[in-house]
Amino acid sequence: MRVLIADDQELIRAGFRMILEAQPDITVVAEVADGRTALAEARRLRPDVCVLDVRMPGLDGIEVTRLLAGPDVTGPIPVVVITMFDVDEYVDAALRHGASGFLLKDCGAALLIEAVHAAVRGDALVAPQITVRLLRHFRQGGPAPAAVDLTDREREVVRAVARGLTNHEIAAELFVAATTVRTHLAAARAKLGVRNRVEVASWAWRSGLAGD
Repeated sequence: MRVLIADDQELIRAGFRMILEAQPDITVVAEVADGRTALAEARRLRPDVCVLDVRMPGLDGIEVTRLLAGPDVTGPIPVVVITMFDVDEYVDAALRHGASGFLLKDCGAALLIEAVHAAVRGDALVAPQITVRLLRHFRQGGPAPAAVDLTDREREVVRAVARGLTNHEIAAELFVAATTVRTHLAAARAKLGVRNRVEVASWAWRSGLAGD
C-alpha cells in the first residue's frame, strides 16, 4: 500500500512514516507540509491512501479531502483525516467530504495502521472516543432517508455495521464467510447510494433500522 502523509509538523510526519513503514505491506511515497502540495502530490502519485492533518497552510485537510475524495470526484483517493482537536465540526465535515477515517493524533500506532488498511479495503474507521457521539449525531441527523428495498440479509449486515462491527465480527455473528458479508455490504451500499461504512451507519441510524 502506497501512502501519502501531509502534516505541517515535521516530527509528526516522521513519526507517522516510522509507524507505517515498519509494516511490510506499507510504503510512504510522499511526505508534505501543506495542503496545496498534498493535493498536487496526491493527484500526481495516486497513492492508495492519504493521511491528512486538518490544520495545514494553504489548504486545510478538510478541503483537500473534499477535492480528493468528495462525492463529485471521479476516481477518488481514500483519505484518513487525523488531528489533535476532538471537534465535532471537523468530524462531520471530514466524513461528509468523503474521508474514510477520522483519528486523533494520540490514537496510537495500531489504530493508525488499522485505519490505513480499512481505507484501502473501502471501509471506514473512526476513533473509538468519537464513535458514541457520532452515533448519537446520526440518530438526530435530520429527516429520515427514503426507504430502500434491502434483502433480509442486507438489512442484517447494515444493522451490524451501524453497531460498529467489523466484517469478520459480522460474519461470526451471522455464521457466514467474511467474503459473503462483503458481498452483501457492497450490494447494500449500491442500493443506498453511499460509498463507505460511515455513510451506511448514518443511513441505518437515520432510517431507524439500527434501532429495529
